[in-house]
Amino acid sequence: MTAPTSTTIWARRVTDGVEPKNVIIAMLPLLGVLRYGWEGLGWAAFAALFAAVVPTLFIRRGIRKGTLEDRHVGHRRRRLTVIPFIMGSVLTSFAVMLRLDAPADLTAVVLAMFASLVPILVITVWWKVSVHTAVASGAVVCLAVALGPWWLLLGPLVALIGWSRVVLRDHTTAQTVVGAVVGALTAGLTFWAAR
Repeated sequence: MTAPTSTTIWARRVTDGVEPKNVIIAMLPLLGVLRYGWEGLGWAAFAALFAAVVPTLFIRRGIRKGTLEDRHVGHRRRRLTVIPFIMGSVLTSFAVMLRLDAPADLTAVVLAMFASLVPILVITVWWKVSVHTAVASGAVVCLAVALGPWWLLLGPLVALIGWSRVVLRDHTTAQTVVGAVVGALTAGLTFWAAR
């Protein structure tokens, strides 16, 4: 095992700091508050519970049991168990939000999260596509659709995340690019159509 360099140290900080759960936990309240005030914050917290917190607890449990090796679920085949669980959790949140008439943009963004996981799951059967870049690009596009095109200025953050995944050899450049495209297109189109 080689000693970490300053580049790999920074890449690890980016990968861990802007991992999918953190992006979701940051994006949902931001969208909720800016669109709906305090009511939006409450619904955003509810959505984040099912889209980020419950999946994180599931992954931690897998690590403790030895069925998962790390919080980023680096083994492609093991993602085929984790992704369906996350899909079920997100779908549960969506169903409750729809039933209780939650604010439209928050319900739509939860649906967009679920929709993004469908192609990610399919691709993962053969190839280890980047969930990090998919979630980040989807979040940027949804914020831009909901709040205005200036939010697209966060786009370089997606590239930075992709860089960190490649430097750490968790993904190839192609896997990060495909993740970003899948996330942006699927989440963006679903959110735009559902809101």
